[in-house]
Amino acid sequence: MYLEDLRTYCISKVGVEETLPFDNDTLVFKVMGKMFALTSISQGKSVSLKCDPELAVELRERYHGVEAGWHMNKQHWNTVQLDADYTDQDLKTWIDNSYNLVVNSLTKKLKVELELMSKL
Repeated sequence: MYLEDLRTYCISKVGVEETLPFDNDTLVFKVMGKMFALTSISQGKSVSLKCDPELAVELRERYHGVEAGWHMNKQHWNTVQLDADYTDQDLKTWIDNSYNLVVNSLTKKLKVELELMSKL
């Protein structure tokens, strides 16, 4: 998957904004203000995604291009190479999982706001 495809897929999700909170190179995707994915604009070779801890370990063992999150909580984040040995659909599934983990952790108020956005 190319960086632009990753970006397009992430921002197509309900309630998502893209930001540059750390520097002008680290592109962060947030749902309702909470981060679920981040990548380097200049390198564009990987994306860090939130992940269930058990699944995170399983993916690292199964795929060469999946590693513990770079500069992230390694229990809850994986860094995924965009050009490794899995399909774009696999990567989209992992993005969906990351998005859903964050959505499930939102406050009730934010979940209601997100639900209203999805009906627009």
